[in-house]
Amino acid sequence: MSDHSKRRVLLKLSGEAFADPALGYGIDPMTVQRVAEEVAEALASDVEVAVVVGGGNIFRGVSQAAAGMDPANADYMGMLATVINALALRDALENQGVTTRVQSAITMQELAEPYIRLRAIRHLEKGRVVIFAAGTGNPFFTTDTTAALRAIEINADELLKASRVDGIYDSDPAINDDASLMSELSYMDFIGRELRVMDTTAVTMCKEHNVPIHVFDMTVPGNIVKAVRGDRIGTVVH
Repeated sequence: MSDHSKRRVLLKLSGEAFADPALGYGIDPMTVQRVAEEVAEALASDVEVAVVVGGGNIFRGVSQAAAGMDPANADYMGMLATVINALALRDALENQGVTTRVQSAITMQELAEPYIRLRAIRHLEKGRVVIFAAGTGNPFFTTDTTAALRAIEINADELLKASRVDGIYDSDPAINDDASLMSELSYMDFIGRELRVMDTTAVTMCKEHNVPIHVFDMTVPGNIVKAVRGDRIGTVVH
């Protein structure tokens, strides 16, 4: 645990999980509302929550839509997609009565605060949710790596990786019917097995700074509340 008194977590939300279920892209208002409701409920347990949202429901720099583009330009487009998701989530959280700030790694003062580490920490100490948008502000880094970096910078006790999978398996469950869900594994096991659930760079950063990673399924109602509060679901990498 870090030196702050309350539990502090960095919640990494999959952009794809925000997508309209019928279309596979865009923003599903019901999903965003449910996420906001769960974060609001978890805050009642005296937890400090920061958020990083992906942008894959709108645009990804490594997607087919980016084929033929300059890779750096495609990544910048992906960063802007995360800003759209961040603004949608902020609106939903504010509607739940949760004071929320968006901090962007790319300056856009009409929409968000610039990312300032100490200001973000102060917001968290005051009970506000802080959403980190626009990745690291640099191309060639995933939002998983952004989440790891921000978790380390704000002294988070845990990085919560919320996606559409219910944890980490010992083999690919889509191929192997006998695949088993692992409740925990070490950073080195994750890296050595070349697991694809999270970016290896992000896992390495968390290992170097001793930040546990909790992987769980955000599409199951109630799971975000459980993970933020510290309940053990899915898989913990430590």
